[in-house]
Amino acid sequence: MTLLALGINHKTAPVALRERVTFSPDTLDKALESLLSQPMVQGGVVLSTCNRTELYLSVEEEGNLQESLIRWLCDYHQLNEEDLRNSLYWHQDNDAVSHLMRVASGLDSLILGEPQILGQVKKAFADSSRGHLHVSELERMFQKSFSVAKRVRTETDIGTSAVSVAFAACTLARQIFESLSSVTVLLVGAGETIELVARHLREHRVKKMLIANRTRERAQVLADEVGAEVIALSDVDERLKEADIIISSTASPLPIIGKGMVERALKARRNQPMLLVDIAVPRDVEPEVSKLANAYLYSVDDLQNIIQHNMAQRQAAAQQAETIVEQETSEFMAWLRAQSVSETIRDYRSQASQVRDELTARALAALQQGGDAEAIMQDLARKLTNRLIHTPTKSLQQAARDGDDERLNILRDSLGLE
Repeated sequence: MTLLALGINHKTAPVALRERVTFSPDTLDKALESLLSQPMVQGGVVLSTCNRTELYLSVEEEGNLQESLIRWLCDYHQLNEEDLRNSLYWHQDNDAVSHLMRVASGLDSLILGEPQILGQVKKAFADSSRGHLHVSELERMFQKSFSVAKRVRTETDIGTSAVSVAFAACTLARQIFESLSSVTVLLVGAGETIELVARHLREHRVKKMLIANRTRERAQVLADEVGAEVIALSDVDERLKEADIIISSTASPLPIIGKGMVERALKARRNQPMLLVDIAVPRDVEPEVSKLANAYLYSVDDLQNIIQHNMAQRQAAAQQAETIVEQETSEFMAWLRAQSVSETIRDYRSQASQVRDELTARALAALQQGGDAEAIMQDLARKLTNRLIHTPTKSLQQAARDGDDERLNILRDSLGLE
């Protein structure tokens, strides 16, 4: 059994490729069924966010394993293999465990130490576990990563400053507009990222917030918390002209805000500038919007500079966190190696038990036939000893004949000899 992690993220692939490799919640079960139908795959978890798509797998090692999995991923998403291959990373066993722990702890995030990713990893694990996991080692790896992420948060200062994609989006808005108290903001979506954005905006006393979402009930809960107005997605075209800032993060497979929609809004606003921050993958705003005068469009990738500005204070904490991950990875791999020998130990104990039961049955039969009890017990002890030490003795003799001192010392140690 081999543990694997393979995928792409914000470091290896641009948003144009990442949005083509996402797994939507609606298709996750079907994707997992297809993945687990591959003969070498025993269990799997799919993590798909705006910044990464990763497969965590338990597999049977075989010669063409890597090629087979890359081919499956490309076939599923109808991608050319060469388009994906240069952006794909591949981690195995120790490196796969370490990678997951780093991801869950926020050490591999666009924003170093951001806390959102842990919730996303937990959700991916829960979603993938429904009838798809069935591998204790993979499950244990994820549970371990959750505890490591908690330890990193507790023992380091990596999460002390409020930085996230949501925070970066709000920082960008504050850089362009001197005061948010005079602007109207339209939030598209009502997921976790938009919730964080809305709370940041409320703290900066934004003049007015509109929330557009496919499910009105979910949006209303957030609107009640932050004092916003809820509108339907179908009303975005009409209400867009009111917004100075648009921040969008949905799971829509197609853009929600098109170039024509923004052109109409700008005309109604008499070309007063609009800031559009698209933090969705796939993108919610057509890229062509960036060509319009007075429309300033930023994608997830464009937030990188802002994020870097807020990261300096986390570097020392990250070093400490990396040490924790290294320690915990070693501990997990030791547990995994112990699991691999469990079957051998069971076989050895079973073999010894069979010898014991066989010789005990013979001794009892001899006693029932009236044999001398002392002689029978001595014979039992002698035969049991000879049978149990026969194979180790042969191994010791062979190691000595081969001049293999290292093997000889290992055998002596395993037999409890000085």
